[in-house]
Amino acid sequence: MNFVIIRETLLSALQTIAGVVERNPTPTILVNLLLENSDKGLRLTAQDEEMQLTTTVEGDFGEAGSTTLPVRKLLDIAQSLQPEADLTFSFAEGQATIVSGRSRFVLATLPADEFPQIELEEGDIAIAIQQGLLKALLEKTAFAMAQQDIRYYLNGLLLEAQPDRLRAVATDGHRLAWAETELALPVEEVKQLIIPRKGAHELSKLLTDSDDEATIRMTENHIRVDLGQHVFVSKLIDGRFPDYARVVPEQGETPVVAEREALLTTLNRAAILSTEKSNGVRVSLSKDTLRAVGRSDSEEHAEDEIDVEYAGDEMELGFNAVYLREAVDHIRTDSVNITVSSPKSGCLLVPHVPNGGGSDAKYVVMPLLL
Repeated sequence: MNFVIIRETLLSALQTIAGVVERNPTPTILVNLLLENSDKGLRLTAQDEEMQLTTTVEGDFGEAGSTTLPVRKLLDIAQSLQPEADLTFSFAEGQATIVSGRSRFVLATLPADEFPQIELEEGDIAIAIQQGLLKALLEKTAFAMAQQDIRYYLNGLLLEAQPDRLRAVATDGHRLAWAETELALPVEEVKQLIIPRKGAHELSKLLTDSDDEATIRMTENHIRVDLGQHVFVSKLIDGRFPDYARVVPEQGETPVVAEREALLTTLNRAAILSTEKSNGVRVSLSKDTLRAVGRSDSEEHAEDEIDVEYAGDEMELGFNAVYLREAVDHIRTDSVNITVSSPKSGCLLVPHVPNGGGSDAKYVVMPLLL
């Protein structure tokens, strides 16, 4: 198996899959990628213990064959060469020789049949969705996933298929993000699965903001997302996701309506002098006014206020400013609706939709005692 490939083409494929590879994987062959040449093109596959990512370079690359090569070394080689350079690959006796101009590299290979691959069981549900819609679901929610929480099922993102919609939910126990989109082709049953944290981020990077189709296959233990050139496969987190709907408050009759950018600015200013441990800010609500105050352990403080629409009772609440800012930052409308029923209940933030229209995203931030 010998072939020639343009540096930019190879580099793009390697950059797509390199993020999957761990530094010290088990088994050690997973520092390599699987390289397969066929009449369909050159297929590169990388894998870790949880997920597998395949990308295909279309074209005629000559004789069919397969082997494995170290991903990061190959990526470093491609990055070191000049744009538009040709790379000539030849393979013999457990080695790959790569020649480009006056540069020559020799890498050790391992047999393709030693490379493990994730085997999928038969799929339960197949969903067709625009890539841009799926990407938006992940981007609106993935930031709220937990990191190394003992409640392992929180270290991932819930993807829930319902007959007429696809929903994504993430929570770390202190905040929650919920987003959904309607499905053009309904599915027959409800199914939930939890994608590991790393897999959710890698899938989001693969997706484009286009109308191109993504096909999702949900099975008992895996998810497969086919994007044409790229195929993403991930094992699932085996656990029961919390009943997230129970912690989402109803939108109140007298919500705070705040301009999004003004609210972000106020929270940023107040947080400058908040304690580093809690990032806490105190938010005071009164008629048509929101004030945010941050205090440090050394009695320094910062405060800022903005005009809002609010006709409810006066109230003071404590929040983690980072959690509150991230929720507001992921709302894309000019204004934000905020509902708080009491200082001890969760704060609901949703996009402000004129004429009382519905929202496709909801964010809940739990209060702090300051």
